[in-house]
Amino acid sequence: MTTDHDLAHHGDAELTRGLVDLAVNVRRAPMPDWLADPVRASLDTLAAYPDAGEATAAIAARHRRDPAEVLLTAGAAQAFVLIAQAMRGARHPVVVHPQFTEPEAALRHAGHRPHRVVLPAARGFRLDPTLVPGDADLVMLGNPTNPTSALHPAGEVARLAAPGRMLVVDEAFSDTTHRDGEPGEPESLAARSDLPGLVVVRSLTKTWGLAGLRIGYVLAAPDVVRRLAATQPLWPVSSPALAAAVACASPRAVGAEREIARALAADRAHLVRGLRAVPGVTVAGDPQSAFVAVRLASADKIRLRLRERGYAVRRGDTFPGLGPEWLRIAVRETATTNAFLNVLADVVEPRR
Repeated sequence: MTTDHDLAHHGDAELTRGLVDLAVNVRRAPMPDWLADPVRASLDTLAAYPDAGEATAAIAARHRRDPAEVLLTAGAAQAFVLIAQAMRGARHPVVVHPQFTEPEAALRHAGHRPHRVVLPAARGFRLDPTLVPGDADLVMLGNPTNPTSALHPAGEVARLAAPGRMLVVDEAFSDTTHRDGEPGEPESLAARSDLPGLVVVRSLTKTWGLAGLRIGYVLAAPDVVRRLAATQPLWPVSSPALAAAVACASPRAVGAEREIARALAADRAHLVRGLRAVPGVTVAGDPQSAFVAVRLASADKIRLRLRERGYAVRRGDTFPGLGPEWLRIAVRETATTNAFLNVLADVVEPRR
């Protein structure tokens, strides 16, 4: 795969034992009993092949969809591989950047030559549907977008749906978004079954700390689900992951998710205020997810100095549309953020 960016680089590559993790966008918190208990109980069933029926029905009910419109996957990343394989006949695939690099990587591995639409930093990386070529028959974008934390209006994203086009919206971080006075997951299209060609990709690994369990899913029209399933290996999702999907789709889980997103919004606001107070640091747009993108001179050197002081942050130059002057920083609780901000200020302007 030839590209001008290291699309295979991810935040976990930044981690070394002993570093405070601000590089990976996975929430670090003890697993609640209502989630841990069924996962543990599933270990007694491992002699049987996984049966995705109950989990599929639970996810469908959670999003008010028909079970035929749900495909469970081994994490959202597997969904991008399935889409890339199933859409080998696409003539003009488009990836809207900056965004998670796996969609483009999957396309390239499947033999596609995707066209990049790069959203400008000057507009806060906000989506402009007019930038997407009209003849694009496969369009992939994130909402909210990793790494910029931009949350695009659902109406603007929906404008990209069109007959003869598959519109793939990566909503892996949708459950991290919150606005006071509004229903949960503002701008999500997960419940929309009326838009032609819409494919929503979701993940359960971020909020619930399940990155090692690999569980995600696709929401799409039944014919698209069948097409994607035909490219999937047999029994692609393990029994423990299926148990987690059932638990995380419950009303109790959704309620807890809303509370976590509300608390995250406060923690994010605190981080953003602190970052904007550091000389030379520019926060990208209006962050709305579990991470913040920042621009600063000599970011590559600053990242290394932060490592020396005990903090891992995500480099930004591997994301098309960003460059070596960008970093991505995960939102953490106030105490961790305060300690980090003190160190950041010191490495940006060392005390004499």
